[in-house]
Amino acid sequence: MATTYDLIVIGSGPGGYVAAIRASQLGLKCAVVERESLGGICLNWGCIPTKALLKSAQVFEYIKHASDYGITVSEASADFGAVIKRSRGVADSMSKGVQFLMKKNKIDVIMGNGKVKPGKKVEVTAADGAVTVYDAKNIMIATGARARALPNIPIDGVKVIDYRKAMSLESQPKSLVVIGSGAIGVEFAYVYAAMGTKVTIVEFMPNIVPVEDEDVSKELAKQYKKLGIDIHTNSSVESVDTAGEGCKVSVKTPSGNITIDCDIVLSAAGVISNLENVGLEDVGIITDKGKILVNQWYETNIPGYYAIGDVTPGPALAHVASAEGIICVEKIANHPVHPLDYSNIPGCTYCSPEIASVGLTEKKAKEAGYEIKVGKFPFVASGKATAAGARDGFVKVIFDAKYGEFLGAHMIGYNVTEMIAEVVVARRLETTAHEIMTAVHPHPTISEAIKGATEAAYGCAVDL
Repeated sequence: MATTYDLIVIGSGPGGYVAAIRASQLGLKCAVVERESLGGICLNWGCIPTKALLKSAQVFEYIKHASDYGITVSEASADFGAVIKRSRGVADSMSKGVQFLMKKNKIDVIMGNGKVKPGKKVEVTAADGAVTVYDAKNIMIATGARARALPNIPIDGVKVIDYRKAMSLESQPKSLVVIGSGAIGVEFAYVYAAMGTKVTIVEFMPNIVPVEDEDVSKELAKQYKKLGIDIHTNSSVESVDTAGEGCKVSVKTPSGNITIDCDIVLSAAGVISNLENVGLEDVGIITDKGKILVNQWYETNIPGYYAIGDVTPGPALAHVASAEGIICVEKIANHPVHPLDYSNIPGCTYCSPEIASVGLTEKKAKEAGYEIKVGKFPFVASGKATAAGARDGFVKVIFDAKYGEFLGAHMIGYNVTEMIAEVVVARRLETTAHEIMTAVHPHPTISEAIKGATEAAYGCAVDL
């Protein structure tokens, strides 16, 4: 293994390992430093294993409603341990896939805790305490983030847990309180509720999934209440008493304080960047509000030191980190590149029903001064959705009334996370409503709802 590289990447998540592979493709001698498992949180404890859990919960839901499809199934039960085991197996296989890619692209993997040093050096402390210093022409910090612990609600890993523990519990809790209703909160709320746990969501903002369009938030709340999930919005968890057998959760609501008894509390109140013990102070790298400040090419204030992903001010999303990593290394390799357009980043939440969105919400579009046309196509009007037994939800599109600019799309329903890319590409190409309406969409599909919603915005929908 070499000690001098063109690029050393600290962190092997979806930003780090993708950046390393692209760097290798461009002829740079590259190494990745990882302290835990290749693939980072996304592959091992985030994006991938949670989708495995969600699929198991969805299959269980299908079985419970098999009679709706004309199929008789004897009584079914969820084997919680087997569900967890399957999820971990999926994560392990994906991590091994990253190992294969590292070997294929001749990228050195250095296991240990990486720390940047002045003079473009990286100090790596191995598990046995051995310290090795490596030189690099360029260094990329991609150390990701972890669950944010609320000051008044410490995470003990037993009764008050984070997302990592939520996907590796030894037994299924009978009751669960989820603090926060972002993607992590609502995804785990669905998994546990679908498998029979009594779930309560506490959200500080007026709506669950508060970054989404208000119509989407209201629809998810309606579907979750049907599933038996209790929801408290405009509310905050003041304290959690773990002295007894379970937890007593004190919640401040608009109608007064209440106490909720539960087995486990899941703290899902966002994430915090992993900036400790990375060496930023030694090098003089500037941070602000817990984020590393970078330019449009992800270079810090110190030449040759870069940062991407959750440690920077952009959206904390795996696909954003990957895009940033590729732009960064292509710039290092003197390839022609363009800055990332952060106004056209899709967001996906894999609860059931799924949520997908990109661009401006209706409220944000109005606040920006646009005169808008809004169209909505409910899946109850979709032949494919009806045949699939997935009639809940809708596609909502927003256009600038003057020029037809595609300002945003917001979807909730079956498989919508697979549909949002059409809108991302359309907006990238500056497509207008006219092109969407005249592009032939296959029938019957769920995706033709995008065309239907666009037609509804312009008063020419034929299926509504």
